[in-house]
Amino acid sequence: MNGGAAGAGNEAAAPVQRDRFIPLRKSDIIDGLIAEGRLDAAGQARLRQLARMLGAIFHYQYFEELDRLREVYFYFDPELDPKACGPKACGPKACGPKACGPKAYGPAKDLEAAYRVLSEEFAGVLNDANFIEISHDEITRAFAERARVRVKIKAPVEDFRCVRMFRRGHHSETIEIPVWFGLRRRPLEVVVYDDVVMMVATKPDGATRADARKALVGARPGGQKIRGGAVLFKYFRHIARADLKALFPNVRVVMSLSDHLTLGVGALVGGVPILIKLASTLTVLFVVAGFYLGLIGSIHDNDFEQALAALSGLLALGAFALRQWGNFHRQSLIHQKQLTDNIYYRNVNNNSGIFNYIIGEAEEQDWKEALLAYYSLLMAGAPLAREALYPRVEELLARVFGVSADFEIDDALARLRRLDLLGETDGRLSVLPLADALARLDKEWNDFFGGAATGKPVS
Repeated sequence: MNGGAAGAGNEAAAPVQRDRFIPLRKSDIIDGLIAEGRLDAAGQARLRQLARMLGAIFHYQYFEELDRLREVYFYFDPELDPKACGPKACGPKACGPKACGPKAYGPAKDLEAAYRVLSEEFAGVLNDANFIEISHDEITRAFAERARVRVKIKAPVEDFRCVRMFRRGHHSETIEIPVWFGLRRRPLEVVVYDDVVMMVATKPDGATRADARKALVGARPGGQKIRGGAVLFKYFRHIARADLKALFPNVRVVMSLSDHLTLGVGALVGGVPILIKLASTLTVLFVVAGFYLGLIGSIHDNDFEQALAALSGLLALGAFALRQWGNFHRQSLIHQKQLTDNIYYRNVNNNSGIFNYIIGEAEEQDWKEALLAYYSLLMAGAPLAREALYPRVEELLARVFGVSADFEIDDALARLRRLDLLGETDGRLSVLPLADALARLDKEWNDFFGGAATGKPVS
């Protein structure tokens, strides 16, 4: 974390993985496809209807995913209130005064299985929403760089069981950073991630004595610390890659070498003259003190005046020390405010509140990919090989919408295949015509509620 401005100059030079994210509204995609003019009036109406039905089906399918995430997260929610939790909430094993907490949810192996389910389900939904997991190397590199957060900070990752970061969308920005102690400013190009989601798992209570002493995961109301074994989710927007380290829950500001030199030099300049003046009078102060304690028989006439002068010097030295201590804490608060200003206002959502958002983003990205793949195959006029479809969709995105994206062709084809909209003959792909596709989706939608009404399994 000591890279400073010089180290940050190469921040934008590192390669960044291409985004799968399609940053378009649903209405923009539908309007853009219709504006191509390749469909007649009836075809345009059917395409709009197909888009609506696809959205409804994906929304219904993801509803179960949302319920699963909420259910399994119950065991790891850091905001769980023990007073509001009873046997019905925690399950039959949770009776008693210690109803809530990790031990109330069954054996450790059950909690471990639940944690794996939560981690896998959450990462899967983020992948559907076209988030990319940030590699360990990228996070390590960010620890050696600085962007908007120009203070030195420390984030001890060893305090956590697991930390995972995911990002979606990126762009380059040019910011101005202070140099020469703030007297000048120079431009710096940085890579900025549009969306960042972080998953932080705390260590279970009592894992080791050292872990118990290190329970410095943030504080809850009333000074109560977040319980061990909890999982925190944080969602941020518009975060520079070099500022990833500032997102950790237990991050703290530490004084840099320049801060220590600035405060230390001032302390020496102001404190040394006081110490020199005191050196010659301190012995007199001890003599006078010994006289009043009966240890010395007599003192000179001017010893009392010199003792008062020495006492005044000690008081001045104490006041100076307090002032320097205040300057040190004031500088720490300034750094902490800078950190807070750059991170706090970029925090969009936390914990269980994230689920609704990422589920909505996942189903929307699925919808975009499926519709674009279907339209491209429909307009091809003849069956296409997968290798020919992939660049065709990316060309459509670039030509009609001005968007460059790494299109997830396999995911899109898998969704069309599950809906029986996709056919394959000799390795070449085709889709049902619009009228037949609408009939097929209508049957799929009716089967959802037909199965629910008759007791048949719905999937």
